[in-house]
Amino acid sequence: MDDAVNEQMALQKPAGLLGIHTNMPGTLPDEISAALAGGPQPTGLKGDEEYAWKQLDFFYKNRVGYALEMGARPQTLYGLDDSPIALAAWMIDHDPESQKLINRVFDGASEGLTRDDILDNITLYWLTNTGLSSGRLFWESKLPFFAPKGVTIPVAVSAFPDEIYTARKTGRARPSPT
Repeated sequence: MDDAVNEQMALQKPAGLLGIHTNMPGTLPDEISAALAGGPQPTGLKGDEEYAWKQLDFFYKNRVGYALEMGARPQTLYGLDDSPIALAAWMIDHDPESQKLINRVFDGASEGLTRDDILDNITLYWLTNTGLSSGRLFWESKLPFFAPKGVTIPVAVSAFPDEIYTARKTGRARPSPT
């Protein structure tokens, strides 16, 4: 499930929802978000903070293009619903880093994703006709993606290699003020 959807469910707290799981929690302070929008790296970042800064700085400079396209002009992507080849091309090649991770599988590398993982993911989007609609969150959501949203229920966080943003390890989480 999408991290933005998880956060919204956690904020609504429907009956029976005990907690959420995410790999990109909203933990980014406002001053860091502002600096990522074109400012210099804040001073005094250490360890995990500096690592997270570098990940997000790279993301905003190199990988955010697909999100901008879906957020600004989602109607230009209707080919995703018309052709499984267009959908596969979009999913495989929407940013250079993801393409490198996927290409290594088709070049014979055995670590990480498998060919079946990649094809299963594309097939799931194709058979459910959700290639285009999956981008709607970029169009409809005007919330800062990595900013705290005020989630107060328990949150489990996974940190995967090659992730867009690995939240700083802080031990026990505290609810954000927003």
